[in-house]
Amino acid sequence: MTPTSPVGATPTPMSPQDKALKEVAQKLEASFLAEMLKSAGLGKTSEHFGGGAGEDQFSSFLVEEQAMQMVKAGGIGLSESLFDALKEKQNDQ
Repeated sequence: MTPTSPVGATPTPMSPQDKALKEVAQKLEASFLAEMLKSAGLGKTSEHFGGGAGEDQFSSFLVEEQAMQMVKAGGIGLSESLFDALKEKQNDQ
């Protein structure tokens, strides 16, 4: 599912530098969300049906991917704020 733009809004093309900044901001938001999900208990091995050492080792990958999918679906708005701040800092230089 891809996000849509409001009716009448024309998306402005992003420069390669802006795309790189946006990607960095999204990765940072995903890292933040992954830590929040881990703190909430997502990815912990169940006591009754544990998957052993394999599950313990790979559960972090699952949590990180779930966090990235949350960001791609709109996230919590952190990446937009980070992107704006990084863009402003870049323009100041």
